Amino acid sequence: MNQKTTAAPADATTEPVSSHGPMTGVRVIDMTSVGMGPFATQILGDMGAEVLKVEPPAGDIFRFTAPTRNDGMSAVFLNLNRNKVSLTLDAKEPADRARLLELIEGADVFVSNIRPEALKRLGLDAASLMARNPRLIHCAAVGFGQDGPYAGRPAFDDIIQAMSGLAALQGHGEDAPRYVNTILADKVAGLTLAYAIPMALYERERSGRGQAVEVPMFETLAAFALIEHLAGETYAPAVAPMGYPRVLAPDRRPYRTADGFIAMLPYTDAQWRRFFICADRPDLAEDARFTTARARTQHYDALYAELSEIVATRPTSAWLEALKGADIPHSPVATLEDLLVDPHLQATGLFRRVEHPSEGAITTLAPTVRFERTPASLRHAAPVQNSAPGFEWAPRGRDTPADHG
Repeated sequence: MNQKTTAAPADATTEPVSSHGPMTGVRVIDMTSVGMGPFATQILGDMGAEVLKVEPPAGDIFRFTAPTRNDGMSAVFLNLNRNKVSLTLDAKEPADRARLLELIEGADVFVSNIRPEALKRLGLDAASLMARNPRLIHCAAVGFGQDGPYAGRPAFDDIIQAMSGLAALQGHGEDAPRYVNTILADKVAGLTLAYAIPMALYERERSGRGQAVEVPMFETLAAFALIEHLAGETYAPAVAPMGYPRVLAPDRRPYRTADGFIAMLPYTDAQWRRFFICADRPDLAEDARFTTARARTQHYDALYAELSEIVATRPTSAWLEALKGADIPHSPVATLEDLLVDPHLQATGLFRRVEHPSEGAITTLAPTVRFERTPASLRHAAPVQNSAPGFEWAPRGRDTPADHG
């Protein structure tokens, strides 16, 4: 992805989407806001889909979170809404709703995080829309599955982190739970939504029919947390408590060196032996508690305590050299600022400087998935609100989703 990136004009009404990405020709109406839905639809846009972001008159609330250069174009909004155009419609107003329904009739995918009862009142529920467009993939980004007692509750990232056990895990061993310092629930659920949509489109190629898709944040994040932490409760009856011991060990964290911090993870038996040798602790290489994966599993607390003491004896530079020589996975501990100048990220083109119609020069993130023949692309930066007031779908090309089934 080394093509020059330029910003789209403020009014991209009839500008055809130019991309050879794997989702070229897919038309998406995005009626989501905040994090989960916009992240998912941005991924679809990166892959070549034509994404129309339909916003209420007040705009996506994430437009107004700090920091901003100009009101309505926050940094987080810019990094969740590239490769889209914006159309302001008030779905409560008959004329705007009629226009929205007309656009939906020509769409492949409709995505919303409006609560289901409100969606039904607006006539935008799956049954109503699929009656108009039987090939539509109707996606509901919801807090909770609609067949459970929490259905219809409002949900945001902090709430789902707390409910899914993530906040308790983050505060494990401390006196209080803590949130992970990123909008993890939004992003994990957004990734789940982003892969669910192409699956539904793929099935449509076989059946010729659309379907309703529901991605609930709570269930998604609970499953995410429990993959390793279901642990002993995986078995019936349980053979051990819940919680994966290795990651819950109190000394599992970046290790303090003589002058800073370092991350390392010997994992195989051979790697642990090499580590103990390069650390001048051959006695531990022969210690029965640490010679095999099974033994280490029973003694994680002792193992990580030993590591903490050992690593503190040398400066970071010495450990980096020793661990590289021993071929043991390791890394210095980077700050967010370090990422901006990381030589690998610079070489692979993660950071892209683009011109925005209202913000001028901005730095954004390139798509990270690489396709050999159908590359993802960064075609234009996130839109100003109502950038496409006269929006019409680009003409269908050959071999696009509407040509099948």
